[in-house]
Amino acid sequence: MNLSGTKTINTPRLTLRRFTPEDAPAVFRNWASDPEVTKYLTWQTHRDIAETEGIIGGWCGSYPNGGFFQWAIVLDNSGEIVGSIGVVNDIAEDIGLAHIGYCIGRKWWRQGITSEALAGVMRYLFEEVGVNCVQSRHDVNNPNSGAVMRKCGMKYEGTLRQSDRNNQGICDACYYSMTAAEWAEHNRESLADSTWEELYRAAAAVQNDRKISGYVEAGGVAAAVLSSSGRIYTGVCIDTCSTLGICAERNAIFNMITSGEQTIKRVLAIMPDGKTGAPCGACRELMVQLMPDNYRDIEIMLDYSSGRVTTLGDITPEWWI
Repeated sequence: MNLSGTKTINTPRLTLRRFTPEDAPAVFRNWASDPEVTKYLTWQTHRDIAETEGIIGGWCGSYPNGGFFQWAIVLDNSGEIVGSIGVVNDIAEDIGLAHIGYCIGRKWWRQGITSEALAGVMRYLFEEVGVNCVQSRHDVNNPNSGAVMRKCGMKYEGTLRQSDRNNQGICDACYYSMTAAEWAEHNRESLADSTWEELYRAAAAVQNDRKISGYVEAGGVAAAVLSSSGRIYTGVCIDTCSTLGICAERNAIFNMITSGEQTIKRVLAIMPDGKTGAPCGACRELMVQLMPDNYRDIEIMLDYSSGRVTTLGDITPEWWI
């Protein structure tokens, strides 16, 4: 194995990096002092910022050790540090096993951030460190954590009764894992869909919610469209005080048409909260009229964090004409 330590990892929405002493106030404020966040964790809620500073100081001192892995989860669009993820204890080198633990501030729950961070760390551990197996566990009463593991392709191994202790006391623990062979297969299956990541990055690059004038706002929603030629076109929403505005998806499609193309393969739209969603009725109608004979084949990203994709035909089964 290559014990390369905590290196920076980039994902579509996040930067996973080393902690610094300057992170302590945000860590204390955003999750370490919140008993709801630490409810099912094995470490206690921090009583004051000095406790947080001590923990981060210990992590910073361990970074020169190539076997130490602890990342800060940072949102790219705001620079806010929202959680942590790392390898619990040391990697078991004799069998190549890494056990991952994570937590995230309550404000950022249910946005797919934790699963995105976990997927990024798994990729790093498998492809750069060379581990043989990645494992994680959760309290049986905290099923949302298990959903994160399943989203990343981990398999449920079983529940060990009364095998763990956290801030709720002795508990049953559900275990999940993925082997290096399973990761390779999972990665092969996802290679064909790598354009979704390109679409997400392209849309995120132009998303910038701003006020243009007293009557116009723009950029809260951003979209990317993949044409039949393989080119990606982007657009943002423009909202006005009358009916002159336009959705991000139609803006991206108009950019495609302006460039001489007219056939859409894929559409992805990022909402203000960072999640992806389906186009509105007006955008669907434009796509149907643009491609009346084969609009049903246009792929729509519904949930980027879980990879949930549908087609325009599925969400628009009948056309009024």
